[in-house]
Amino acid sequence: MTKTPAASAADPSPSATTNEATAQIGVVGLAVMGSNIARNFANHGHTVAVYNRTTAKTEKFMADFGQTGSFVPAETIQDFVASLERPRRALIMVQAGAGTDAVINQLADAMEPGDIIIDGGNALYTDTIRRETDIRARGLHFVGAGISGGEEGALNGPAIMPGGPAESYESLGPLLESISAKVDGTPCCTHIGPDGAGHFVKMVHNGIEYADMQVIGEAYQLLRYGAGMSPADIAAVFREWNKGDLESYLVEITAEVLAQVDADTNTPLVDLIVDAAGQKGTGRWTVKAALDLGVPVTGIGEAVFARALSSATSQRQAAQGQLPSGQLSPAVAPEDREAFVEDVRRALYASKLVAYAQGFDEILAGSAEYGWDLDPKDMATIWRGGCIIRAKFLNRIAEAYQANPKLESLLLDPYFNSELEGLVDSWRRIVVAATQQGHPVPVFSSSLSYYDSLRAQRLPAALIQGQRDYFGAHTYGRVDRPGAFHTLWSGDRTEVEA
Repeated sequence: MTKTPAASAADPSPSATTNEATAQIGVVGLAVMGSNIARNFANHGHTVAVYNRTTAKTEKFMADFGQTGSFVPAETIQDFVASLERPRRALIMVQAGAGTDAVINQLADAMEPGDIIIDGGNALYTDTIRRETDIRARGLHFVGAGISGGEEGALNGPAIMPGGPAESYESLGPLLESISAKVDGTPCCTHIGPDGAGHFVKMVHNGIEYADMQVIGEAYQLLRYGAGMSPADIAAVFREWNKGDLESYLVEITAEVLAQVDADTNTPLVDLIVDAAGQKGTGRWTVKAALDLGVPVTGIGEAVFARALSSATSQRQAAQGQLPSGQLSPAVAPEDREAFVEDVRRALYASKLVAYAQGFDEILAGSAEYGWDLDPKDMATIWRGGCIIRAKFLNRIAEAYQANPKLESLLLDPYFNSELEGLVDSWRRIVVAATQQGHPVPVFSSSLSYYDSLRAQRLPAALIQGQRDYFGAHTYGRVDRPGAFHTLWSGDRTEVEA
């Protein structure tokens, strides 16, 4: 397409903008993510309107990238909206929170019925539900779109999870699909469902990401300190693992991080990085939503807590040398290392399966709660490329839900059930070995407990319900007849029907 004359590198000023409606899509917010996704649209032949609250940032964007595609810079929201073809499509890429609401209102004031506002940030799904209701009342469409893949994905092809009105996807969908990652020719983008469905699914995606990263970290910890291996040796192990069932983006980059050596000290970089993991909130949101929905996402929850504990630096420092360890087992002997490494691989695979299974359980529970009618197969399909949790076994997950959309748990799919049969012994050995050596493995161990809870014929919940009836007359059910019952604990202890 012909570049906008006013957008030349020689004259990057947004003040040269005309009001001619030539842009198929507009991007508000030109930080790294917004800039990259605007360039992605342009790289796929679209004319892109660009606007940033700080005019200098728009000028810099045009100076840096104005010659790489067809861009229409704008100095004001009004000019930005005027440059968009109808129905107008404006993608907001600003930090979630009050700033998002301000931009949404500015756009809505300048737009006309039928136009589409897309929030591409990591918004809380309940905020998206509220915003969609408000914007719909004004005759506009509001789309909450989860976008995963980081800076590289935004530029080269992310996974995109748009929610909102189905009719908005008719004009918006082809644009989003054109810039998304592709796997076997299939775009990693599809209409997820109404109102907040897109941001809900992205939130759970991020929760799975937390658990996935934590179990990889636990595997590293065991290989490093449980088997005495160097970061370079562990990098080689992860590269080998990435050729098999564990093939994934996170396993791939783990090898790269572990292989990195600091140029100044010739020390493995991982040994120089402060062991305090940050978080931006989506993991916590996932756990909070799961609690509200009554869905056990124990692996994700432990991953969130592990990050919080890693950042409790003063508390951890105070505990150094103060808490008794008991008698610990020594590190694995060199002659036993190969078998130990294989056990860690299998435990990692099993724990990752649990994390994904729990995430899909939460997606289905959210779908039922909000009436979204989500298809888990779609999630597995679009997560195969572009996103942070892209992994080889997502193909198998898609196949599992294709074969049985009402699957009670991903772990009960015949393929994964068969896989677990070959993993569980190693999983148990690793949790035991970690405990005996004193290495924390919160997600490995909690995932195994979750697995054992699913397969247990009886759980201690029977006793808990008896306790609840004792102190609070909460009643209980019986296995031998229907109804609710209460024992007169403070009286003659006879049982009465509630």
